[in-house]
Amino acid sequence: MEFTLVKQMKRGMKTAEGNVSTMTQYVLLGFSDLPNLQGFLFGVFFIIYIIIIIGNSLVIIVTRLDPTLQKPMYFLLANFSFLEICYVSAILPRMLLNLWTQQRRISLGECATQMCFFLMLGATECFLLAVMAYDRYVAICNPLHYPLVMNQKMCTQLAVGSWVIGIPVQIGLTVQIFSLNFCKSNRINSFFCDTLPVIKLACGDTFDIEVFVYVETMLFGAVPFMLILTSYSKIISTILKLPTDSGRAKGFSTCSSHLLVVVLFFGSATITYLTPKSNTSARTAKLLSLFYTIVTPMFNPMIYSLRNKDVIAALRKFLCQETIKALQFLLFLSLSRPDTIKIIAY
Repeated sequence: MEFTLVKQMKRGMKTAEGNVSTMTQYVLLGFSDLPNLQGFLFGVFFIIYIIIIIGNSLVIIVTRLDPTLQKPMYFLLANFSFLEICYVSAILPRMLLNLWTQQRRISLGECATQMCFFLMLGATECFLLAVMAYDRYVAICNPLHYPLVMNQKMCTQLAVGSWVIGIPVQIGLTVQIFSLNFCKSNRINSFFCDTLPVIKLACGDTFDIEVFVYVETMLFGAVPFMLILTSYSKIISTILKLPTDSGRAKGFSTCSSHLLVVVLFFGSATITYLTPKSNTSARTAKLLSLFYTIVTPMFNPMIYSLRNKDVIAALRKFLCQETIKALQFLLFLSLSRPDTIKIIAY
């Protein structure tokens, strides 16, 4: 295993002027330190990917088709579920390919593209979570003005803004990172092309680009997080003033799912990007990035559906309708072509 990685490293390095080596290919180390678990890990992450796709797709379908869910909250939830599918699809397919083939090589262009989409979609998730918190703030703190403030036009503008606000900055950051001279190694100690593991491979002083990464993290991570905290401080204050226990319980139930997602995502991402490098080992950073890029998106549909009675009811209705349609189709086949049902039963 180690000999193969060394060969891949040498194959990906190309000598340039001034005896500085530039990279044409990288090697994603991923879980190469667990050679006996590669097949098992492939199976686990493949199942996780299927769960993420199916879970978030069901949320999108029911929130778009069920008449009772045609509300701003569920419009934003559908956007969030679609974002999670895109976010995970920027990372997991390549990771599964590496686990299956054991090649681990990724070209410079592919690495830059993966990083760029990861950064853009990560920024979108931060701002979309802030928009969802604002939606809950208006619904609980200003319920009479909610239909006017969170109308369809405003929801669309906020959703589109969340998707596009980080694009130019994240493209610029990606270009700057891959404009560095890389001479130390081409082995990225991560399972995808993340910013900090790639920067570690650069030659010379990388202080400026590291500062840029931290500033960008504060802009697209800390600012939305502070907006979320502000919204929830006012939400909690309003809920505690409600006169009845049932009213307070309903208010907390409305916000608890979103708040749990916020804690899971921002908690792991903050530790990864804002903790000093000397206090975080490479393995710990890898596990944390695994958590907020893959594990959290897997649990998000469960968190929102299991804690929301309207979504549960819509899911049951949708699944019952689809089951009835499937049974009707099988009945039609059995009546029109009796041999077909025998083949299916066999």
